[in-house]
Amino acid sequence: MEAIKQIEQRALIAIQGAGSIQQLGAIRVQVLGKKGELTEFFKQMRDLTPDDRKQVGQVINTAKAALENALEQKQAVLEQAQLAQKLVNESIDVTLPGRNTRIGHLHPISKARERIEEFFLKLGFEIAEGPEVESDYYNFEALNVPAHHPAKAMADTFYFGDGSLLRTHTSPTQIRYMETHEPPFKMIAPGRVYRCDSDVTHTPMFHQVEGLVISPNLTMADLKSLLHELMQYYFEKSLDIRFRASYFPFTEPSAEVDITCVRCQGKGCRICSHTGWLEVLGCGMVHPNVLKAGNIDPEKFNGFAFGLGLERLAMLRYQVDDLRAFYENDLRMISQFTHL
Repeated sequence: MEAIKQIEQRALIAIQGAGSIQQLGAIRVQVLGKKGELTEFFKQMRDLTPDDRKQVGQVINTAKAALENALEQKQAVLEQAQLAQKLVNESIDVTLPGRNTRIGHLHPISKARERIEEFFLKLGFEIAEGPEVESDYYNFEALNVPAHHPAKAMADTFYFGDGSLLRTHTSPTQIRYMETHEPPFKMIAPGRVYRCDSDVTHTPMFHQVEGLVISPNLTMADLKSLLHELMQYYFEKSLDIRFRASYFPFTEPSAEVDITCVRCQGKGCRICSHTGWLEVLGCGMVHPNVLKAGNIDPEKFNGFAFGLGLERLAMLRYQVDDLRAFYENDLRMISQFTHL
């Protein structure tokens, strides 16, 4: 029994002096483990008399209880110290400035499209979409484009082996819309179009928004008034507008539309070639042949149509000189338009 008490005292001193949870675990194994010092005394009790076995058992159990209590208390102290040290080592200085999270935003072309769509939706226009892979009929023939027209040459149009093609404008959507809707109506057809062209101001794929209004007794004055309001809404400034006589197979009469130069306000600069005017779109009164292709009686209804390039308007609004910059995916360039 004296040996048991000595083991208890030595173990208690060792427990108090333990500097880590690992050391404390080693002490537990040394004293209370399967081959520990106190455990060995339990094995020797079978050689004692019943009375001695009872007395020795009480001493061993008392020593074991005291050691387990000391181990538990020291374990709590060491765990608290370990947590405190971890908090010191892993502390966060909340006064440091945070890391900015980069937030995505719309591409300038998408912003230009949204603004134009917003204008027409406020006026009650419907937005229509059509297939990008078109037939020759919808892309050319129904739009009064003759077989010998230069636009049908392989140099301008992407053709597939079966005779279908990538649409060169969104005007085919107008024909499809006329086939399924009764006039009067007004619609726009935004979307991607494709032509064999690539330079500072052209890309093989670009975006157009074409509009169509069908109703009795429409005039060029109605068309000009609409486009004048569109340009002022899009550029958010007062602009003059003028029509220049032109030719398009699907409209008659046809016109090119110029606006006051948005850079120099009409004073003359490099952008407008010192004329004070910028060409922005084409338009005209819908040709009777196009109305017939859309199953609309030209004797009862007439209409006007217009088409504009989104890239052209985006370049003017955001002052971008090279169209290709929109498609190079350079974040240094695109991120400049986050706030616009």
